[in-house]
Amino acid sequence: MKSGRKLGKNILTALFACALLVTAGTGFAQDHATELAKKLQNPVSDLISVPFQNNFNFGVGPEDNIQYVLNIQPVVPQHLSEQWNWIHRPIFPVINQPAPVDAFGLGDIQYQGFLSPAQPGKWIWGVGPVLQVPSATNEQLGTGKWSAGAGAVVLAMDGPWVYGALANNIWSFAGAQSRPYVNQMLTQPFVIYNLGRGLAIGSAPIITANWAAPSNQQWTVPLGAQISQIIPIGKLPVNFLLGGYYNIVKPDNGPDWSLRFQIALMFPN
Repeated sequence: MKSGRKLGKNILTALFACALLVTAGTGFAQDHATELAKKLQNPVSDLISVPFQNNFNFGVGPEDNIQYVLNIQPVVPQHLSEQWNWIHRPIFPVINQPAPVDAFGLGDIQYQGFLSPAQPGKWIWGVGPVLQVPSATNEQLGTGKWSAGAGAVVLAMDGPWVYGALANNIWSFAGAQSRPYVNQMLTQPFVIYNLGRGLAIGSAPIITANWAAPSNQQWTVPLGAQISQIIPIGKLPVNFLLGGYYNIVKPDNGPDWSLRFQIALMFPN
């Protein structure tokens, strides 16, 4: 456990060091790659993208195991009118759950939809429903419940800065009666600084609260940083992201820290 925490702190230190190195002597450039990066950082932009978010969660359970979660998160904007867009954001989780469970497969699929102005002002926003389907291929990988709720996102773009937050809460309304009631919140504040040429640094921790758990087991609050870079592969722009987050608050069996590695395929108009 101590070695895992030490490794996590070393990775976070390395990320901050990389950020300092790349910022030295680098000015913000409003180039094409940076514009693509800022669109990707906007959860309700008109950019079609397919992120593959790999999460390695270290120190899970009493044996300090490693849990792996791959979130496939396509983002597809739909133009409803000249004034409004609808942003489709499904999430397909593939989970490798360690001992004592030892399960691998698809988790509960979640759909997020956001109604957002097509011509936003200084503040960009979106609101809409969230639906979670009990699609897990193993009962240990999902809730066994149909759940629904609402979500919202608000952000601003100020020169090289992109900052804001995304949040949602879901409640179960149907499903296996033997499974616990679902009442879960997710909040992701983010602040990102674009350095130009598709390079960016920042922080986007995923904070969760399980309101149905005992009061001292509800929250997971990470603290960390990330760095990303757009690299064209042929004619396709691809964003590579690496982040490290240490959980300063967590349930007893929750992970000590997480490593996030994301590859996002982008399909600009």
